[in-house]
Amino acid sequence: MRRFAMSAILLTLALLARPAFAQTARISELARIKGQGVSTLQGLGLVMGLNGTGDSGKELAVARPIAEVLRRNGNPIPDLEELAKGRSVALVMVTCEVPREGAKTDDQLDVRVSVIHSASSLEGGILYTAPLTAPVPGSGVWGYANGQVIVESPDRPTTGFIPEGAYIAKDIDTTPDITSSFQLVLAPQYAGYRAAAEIAGAINDEYLLTTRTIGEKIARVIDERTVHVTVPDSERRAPAGFVGDVMATSVSVSRLSVPAQVICNTRTGQITVTGDVRISPAVITHDDLVITTTLPEPIPTPADPLVDKSRWAALVPGARESELARIEDLQNALNQLDVPVTDQIQILQMLHRAGKLHARLIID
Repeated sequence: MRRFAMSAILLTLALLARPAFAQTARISELARIKGQGVSTLQGLGLVMGLNGTGDSGKELAVARPIAEVLRRNGNPIPDLEELAKGRSVALVMVTCEVPREGAKTDDQLDVRVSVIHSASSLEGGILYTAPLTAPVPGSGVWGYANGQVIVESPDRPTTGFIPEGAYIAKDIDTTPDITSSFQLVLAPQYAGYRAAAEIAGAINDEYLLTTRTIGEKIARVIDERTVHVTVPDSERRAPAGFVGDVMATSVSVSRLSVPAQVICNTRTGQITVTGDVRISPAVITHDDLVITTTLPEPIPTPADPLVDKSRWAALVPGARESELARIEDLQNALNQLDVPVTDQIQILQMLHRAGKLHARLIID
């Protein structure tokens, strides 16, 4: 048996993937209409039913809203001191992201909650009904949130989410008023003059091949992320159908010249790699890394099995082995060191800052 205590490892590797292949996507998957964006509803709430992990009842910022809830439910508290010993309630910030398409009355959207004061965990808690307003003061109530809080990570028990915990009380319309023209805004990962030109060209080709009469090209590139689209005169009385057709136009993704990307979601601990990502030789120092290697390799038995831990996976449907670059070097190094996903993301950030990661790094 050999045990190596290491503080540095040499990574000379090629990360991912397969050559580009024919794939199409709708423009609605690549761009949005300008003026149509994600919005946020927010509010303050109380998470109840905590097992001694809530805020101290001695904190007036917590005791006052609890007393107000009790008063509204027919049990007024004459003295806030009566709440001093309680730790079953936490004051939280409640947020709800409204998609760029907006929301309609009675829609249900996901909710996120986070501790504001001294509560140590939201595990097992239930959000008491909380009103949701727009960030602008005086905008009124747009919805309500409540439900069982789910703590996603044991390492961060002071945040959680409630699937479909928000109930929209009135329509939230994010679609701009379109008459003679509108602009398409490419998603950041597709930004580039080549991509913008391909999208504009696809729109123009689509309408040149139809029976609709147009005097000139209806789409033109403004900048790396913006394509201006003119609504034909014949469509202006009811442009919805025209806009829908534009957003459904297919574009060849392989022609967009999108750079390879490494997308890291720090909340869920997921790492997604797209394209042919390569990393130059680099030396990484990260904590007190330890590799344990046993020679010869033992034969696994039911009583003493060999455990293969993996946090990386190559998703390559239908690819031949000859079409794949090597991901095993990076995968084996990280698996041997049993590096947590959060640390893997930090390593990728270090490589990117050093100019060794030849890909666009996106941290969500």
